[in-house]
Amino acid sequence: MGLMPVRDDEVAAIVTTLEMRRKPPLRPLPSSPLRLVAWGRPSAEKYRALFRRVGAPWLWFSRLVIDEAALLTTIHDPAVSIYAAVDGAGIEVGMLELDFRTSGECEISYFALIPELAGKGLGRWLMAEALSRAWIKGIERVWVHTCTLDHPSALNFYRAQGFVAISRSVETFADPRLSGHLPPDAAPQVPLLSRR
Repeated sequence: MGLMPVRDDEVAAIVTTLEMRRKPPLRPLPSSPLRLVAWGRPSAEKYRALFRRVGAPWLWFSRLVIDEAALLTTIHDPAVSIYAAVDGAGIEVGMLELDFRTSGECEISYFALIPELAGKGLGRWLMAEALSRAWIKGIERVWVHTCTLDHPSALNFYRAQGFVAISRSVETFADPRLSGHLPPDAAPQVPLLSRR
C-alpha cells in the first residue's frame, strides 16, 4: 500500500465502470416537471455551453479541450444520441448522451442535471428515460462510468438503478481550471493547488 503523488497542476480520480447486462423490467416513468428534447446536430457552441453548465461542478472537461472538428464528428455521428433536459421555462438544465458506436452496446457517455436539482428525484426520471432509449433492439450491454469527482451519491445511484461495478482505474489529468477551460471557482470541493 502506498500513496502516489499527483502534481500540483493535475487532478486525480478513481473511475468506476458499471454495466447492465439485462434490460430492467418495464416500469412507469417517474413524473417530472422536465422534458427530454432530442438534439439532432447541435452546434459545438450550444453543446459545450450545456456540457459546461452541468459538468463544471464535477470538473467535466473532455469535450471542452478537443478541437471543434473532433467534437462535431462525435456529436453528429448518427450512432450518438444527445438530449437536453428542459424545464418549464425552456431552460436546458440537464443532458443525456447515449453512444451506440460499439455493436451490441450502449454507453451512457454523459448523464447529468444541474446541481440545484439534486435530491428531487429527477435523476431517477432521467435514468428511466436513458434506459428506455438505451435498450433498443440488438443491445446486450448498457454501461456507464463515474468517478470520485462526480456527485458523492453517483456511484450508489447507478448501483440502485441496477448497474453492477466491473472495474476501477485511476485517472490523472491537467486541472482544467488552470488552462482556462473551466473557471477557477468551478468544483470548489476539489482543491486548486497551483495557480500558474
